[in-house]
Amino acid sequence: MRISVPGRVARFAALLTLGSALAVASPAMAHGVVHGPKRKLGAGTSTNWSGYSVDGTNATFVTGSWTVQPAQCAAKETSWSSPWVGIDGDNSSTVEQTGTDTDCSSGTPSYYAWWEMYPKSTVVIGDSISPGDSMTGTVDYTGGGNFVLTLTDNTAGWTFTTTQNSTKAPRTSVEWIVEGPSHGTLTDFGTLSFSSDSAAINGVDESLSAFGSAANSITMATKKGVVRAAPSAVGRKGGFSDTWESG
Repeated sequence: MRISVPGRVARFAALLTLGSALAVASPAMAHGVVHGPKRKLGAGTSTNWSGYSVDGTNATFVTGSWTVQPAQCAAKETSWSSPWVGIDGDNSSTVEQTGTDTDCSSGTPSYYAWWEMYPKSTVVIGDSISPGDSMTGTVDYTGGGNFVLTLTDNTAGWTFTTTQNSTKAPRTSVEWIVEGPSHGTLTDFGTLSFSSDSAAINGVDESLSAFGSAANSITMATKKGVVRAAPSAVGRKGGFSDTWESG
């Protein structure tokens, strides 16, 4: 038997569906997470980035892999940390990026995947992630202002891809970064390793290690100079580790 649904009920069901869709974006909203460009503190230091960048012209590709780290949350702690790969942001006001978050919300760990075309807002990916998952992120410029952002959970077996357009992106840098709040607490993520890092910039497609001195090491610190997170040297295969030092 077919039962007709009154218009008011139908509208209510539509609102429930919309609410579920909006809930996907709730982690970033709840934590007040705003990913964005590097906030330079001094030579080789930043208040919100830790990792590596390569500056130049005509950046067209960046990729890297990392493992989702467990959040070490103190009682009632609200904090965040975000490993990601991207194009732009080191010396520009746009960032085309995709990554994951390891956060604390009132002392409870939370984890989610996302992409962002800064200055537009973070978009949370609906597929779930867990500590220990191996992730691979890629940002690929395909011409005409189009960027293909891809994030793969190699452990869970899902891949998310979106194509976004930005005619304002200068494409003057590539990055492998752990980001945190300039004003707020950086989640204790322990030590996170980036691997298989490579990029195409300045007309050259190379492993991070092949860029040599052109690869800029970035340490996250407070304005008083207290180190919050710092990268290791780059290994022969283009990998490095990033270690939490203080919140």
